[in-house]
Amino acid sequence: MSTVTALRQRHQLKDRLAKLAFVLPAGIAMLLLFGYPIVQNLIMSLQAYDLRTFFTGAAPWVGLANYATVINDRIFSRALINTALFTAGSLVFQFAIGMALAVFFKNRFPLAPTLRALLLLPWLLPLIVSSATWRSILEADSGILNRSLRAIGIIDDPIPWLASPSVALISVIMVNIWVGIPFNVTLLYGGLQDIPDELYEAGALDGATGWRAFWQITWPNLRAVVGVVLVLGVVYTLKVLDIILGLTGGGPANATQTLATVAYQRSFVEFEFGQGAALSNILIVIALLFAAFYLWRTRKEAQ
Repeated sequence: MSTVTALRQRHQLKDRLAKLAFVLPAGIAMLLLFGYPIVQNLIMSLQAYDLRTFFTGAAPWVGLANYATVINDRIFSRALINTALFTAGSLVFQFAIGMALAVFFKNRFPLAPTLRALLLLPWLLPLIVSSATWRSILEADSGILNRSLRAIGIIDDPIPWLASPSVALISVIMVNIWVGIPFNVTLLYGGLQDIPDELYEAGALDGATGWRAFWQITWPNLRAVVGVVLVLGVVYTLKVLDIILGLTGGGPANATQTLATVAYQRSFVEFEFGQGAALSNILIVIALLFAAFYLWRTRKEAQ
């Protein structure tokens, strides 16, 4: 009996070692590619790391001084509010339009695959190319949007989409919505395909059609996918940089500055790498808090 137990334990040990052998390479890769940069960024944020110390390599330790500097800066509160508005506005409309299009494409009709493929173009284009294109579209004097609106009589004077502090943030959000819709459609459409048609047929017998079918059948079965879409959307939107730099550069009058653009300017324009790292870590903490809240809500609902 003891021999059988010893063989069983040896077999279990081999299984554990085999599983560890498969997991270990991925774990090492994650530590090197993700863990080390994060730790290094954290250390940099606690040092007076600027252009001079970048070449000498001797950056004095300043503790939390970089965090205090960026938080007490007058632009920080503006950038924080803009980040919240940019993230919330983008997510709400990206998700709403993406959900509507996903439900629309679930219905079979001619050219549906072709239209879905064309819908991916905004997502596949480089963001710098998309920003340059939209910048020409939103040009106040010669942009096609203002010219079209004036031609059909909606406006009399051109709207300074990118030059007005009161409109620029809305314009940037609008472009980011355009870029993010294909991502939402792709994931939500995949989730809709996993819902059996038998559920809708059974629901129709009980009178669950139209909006009732959506709220009683589609939404409960799509909740897990919706959570993933929202978490990934928040993480992606928080770090959006290319679109804002390509359209407004953070202007006019800091109207489109976000935490990501301020971190970029501190690091690669002003060469205050320590302060840029501090702002980056603040962004990481915000994203982690949202992800932790989502995981807590998911576990609570599962229980």
